[in-house]
Order: sequence, then C-alpha cells, then structure tokens
Amino acid sequence: MKLRSVLPMRIAKYGYMIVSAVFCAAGISMILLPAPSAQAIGIFCGIAMLLFGIIKLVGYYSKDLYRLAFQYDFQFGILLMILGVLTLLHPGNAMNFICISFGVCMIAESLFKAKIAFDAKLFGIREWWLTLIMAVLNGLAGLLLAYRPDDATQVIMTLLGIALLAEGLLNLSAAISLVKIVKHQIPDVIDADDYEILGG
Repeated sequence: MKLRSVLPMRIAKYGYMIVSAVFCAAGISMILLPAPSAQAIGIFCGIAMLLFGIIKLVGYYSKDLYRLAFQYDFQFGILLMILGVLTLLHPGNAMNFICISFGVCMIAESLFKAKIAFDAKLFGIREWWLTLIMAVLNGLAGLLLAYRPDDATQVIMTLLGIALLAEGLLNLSAAISLVKIVKHQIPDVIDADDYEILGG
C-alpha cells in the first residue's frame, strides 16, 4: 500500500509559519516605524494576501492528521487571493479597502479559529488554549482595524501593523500547535489493487 506523501503537509505547515513570521515582522516594523507610503503598503499587503491565500489552499488539500487547522482554508484561501489581486490593481488607493476588508476577514477567521480551538480540545491537544487566546486577540485587532477610530495616516499604519502582528501570531500558533505531520499516514481512499492485497 502506498503511504500518503507528507510533502504537501510540510509545505502548508512551514509555509504558514514563514508567512506568519513575515506578517509579525512587518507588523512590528509598522508599529515602531509607521513611515512607508500608502502605495508600498498596498503592494506589500496585496502580495502577502495573494501568497497566503495560495498557502491556505495547499493546507486545505494537504490532509494533515487532525484536519483542524486547515479545514476552512479553501474558502479563506480563495477570498485572500481575490483581495490580494484587487489590492494590487490599485495599491495607492487601497488603504480604506485594506482596512475594512482585512479587518472583516480577521474577525471571521478569529471566529473559525476559536471553533477549531474547541475542536482541538476535544481531540486532546493540550495547546488548544493558545489558539483560542490568539483568536480572541486577532478578532479584537480586526475589529479595531475595520472601525478605525482615527483616519490619520500614522494611526492607520499603526493599526495595520497591530493587525498584521495579530494575524501572524494567530496563524503561527495554529500551525505549531494544531498541525501534526505523521510520516506513515494511510490515504483516505484505498486503491482497488491495495484492497485486493489486503483482503486476499
């Protein structure tokens, strides 16, 4: 019997971790030095959303052991890719669009990640609480970004930095604590030839 390849799972897990680390680094830099132009931020956010959308689709089809962290990533992956393309089409005039759309996406993802955290608790995963805490913080950051209490450019850059940091931490915690890679994992569907060998 052919065992399932773990390569897609590794790509998804480490891709999640790398993109999340980039989000965290970008968020910290924007909080400390909120000076980049709106166009530069638009290009970065567009590329980041497009790349993360692709990683999420890979995660959805990777079939990791628990099927927890990536179970809603088909929808979110496509949504992020669409938002990324739309942002790249008009990067200089996309700040309002980025704040509202990214903020709403963060709120939605935090709700799904909270559900995933409670599912992880039922699976007996000890770190479930970490994802839950990050989901709550991410939702609050998304709400703050979408609401934008001040339209000053520096304030928006700082809020976007906080949002990127929160999003990065949420997905980093989910990838580390919820994605388990098992080398000798059996496929979901057994081929007819394999079934004959097992049965005969």
